[in-house]
Amino acid sequence: MLKKTLLFFVCSFVVAQLFAQGQTIQFEKYTLPNGLKVILHEDHSAPVVAVTALYHVGSKNEDTARTGFAHFFEHLLFEGSENIKRGEFDKYVTNAGGELNANTTQDRTFYYELLPSNQLDLGLWLESERMMHAKIEQVGVNTQREVVKEEKRMRMDNRPYGSFLTEMLKRAFKVHPYRWAPIGSMDHLNAAKLEEFIQFYKTYYVPNNCVLSIAGDFNKADLKNKIQSYFATIPKGLNPINKPNIKEPALGGEVRDVIYDNVQLEGVFQAYRAPKQTAEEFYAFKVLATILAGGESSRMNKVLVDSKQLAAAAQAVPFFNEDEGLFITLAIANAGVKAKVLEQNMDSVVNELKTNLVGEREFQKVKNQITTELVNGKSTMAGIAENLANFEVYFGDANLVNTELEKYNKVTREDVLKVAKKYLNNDNRVVLYYVPKSQAPTK
Repeated sequence: MLKKTLLFFVCSFVVAQLFAQGQTIQFEKYTLPNGLKVILHEDHSAPVVAVTALYHVGSKNEDTARTGFAHFFEHLLFEGSENIKRGEFDKYVTNAGGELNANTTQDRTFYYELLPSNQLDLGLWLESERMMHAKIEQVGVNTQREVVKEEKRMRMDNRPYGSFLTEMLKRAFKVHPYRWAPIGSMDHLNAAKLEEFIQFYKTYYVPNNCVLSIAGDFNKADLKNKIQSYFATIPKGLNPINKPNIKEPALGGEVRDVIYDNVQLEGVFQAYRAPKQTAEEFYAFKVLATILAGGESSRMNKVLVDSKQLAAAAQAVPFFNEDEGLFITLAIANAGVKAKVLEQNMDSVVNELKTNLVGEREFQKVKNQITTELVNGKSTMAGIAENLANFEVYFGDANLVNTELEKYNKVTREDVLKVAKKYLNNDNRVVLYYVPKSQAPTK
């Protein structure tokens, strides 16, 4: 049985490697005179196209007194434009048989439309309207304020443990704007004037702060002419773009706190400062993170949930950002298990990685897992377009979509042990206990 299992891992790794290496993503990259970067991947395997726009603006670009603007604009820029009536942006796409969405991180805002390839012009028109003619009006601002407030209530205020990210970030970072979550402050959004929203739009949602990445079934020569028609006349942004150049100092010792929340089960949340995503150490740390908390077969899940049955759930939330990294591990205790006991066992799992080399079999399994993730990321037009844009923005090298696997393949077991010893230390982390409000000390 052991030989068969080992053979399965070896074969699956070889197949994944061959598939990943064989799936070279061909693309063309160029820049319009107004600064808009364009990346095109022509692929006729299916009659679909992904039109995406990545704006290099996230919560880290915000004013400390106006947090939440980038996430707010994720919603606001679906309101309409000079040529699109309010509430009709979505309808254009759904009526054409497509889908659309957007997301915001601390470093970027990403919009996309997935369309039948005969509707490519629609995607180009919508994104050009968003970039040039978006209507920033009081009625839209008022509407989206309420939408964002409701999102915050649902995802954070009224969800058990929902505040953990906000609570963790403000303790893990003291200087860098990563210290607040993308959703920001509702008080800041309420206090902002219409002119401030207009200024934010004119500063960040401009061609010279955007990558237009398109993948799918199109003729590249025709598409380039269309991009010229839709985007080349959009003026380059003239306002200075705030790009924080702040180096967060070392944490300087363990930070601990207790959050009394509307929860029934105690929880432990640990955040270790980690490498930024462009650091060479990132690849070894990603392997480390996957070993520790990457799915049901990870060490934390196997030990805390399956074997010792101390936790109802154990997982990780990695934040490998552009400037600084943060690696959050968490576990929610089973009934009757105290946070302190849970933390001791979490630490035991972590300390094992700092003491001994990962076994060859487990190491290969995790590399297979990462290879599969990379392959899956290139299995859809949307995934290809997003990967190309991400690599171009963060690394200045869109071709990492084809070569990133090589960086993971170079990671050794010794590299994993090295980053574990460097980063997974008590003086480099924040620890939060989530405890039922009923246990809060009386004042």
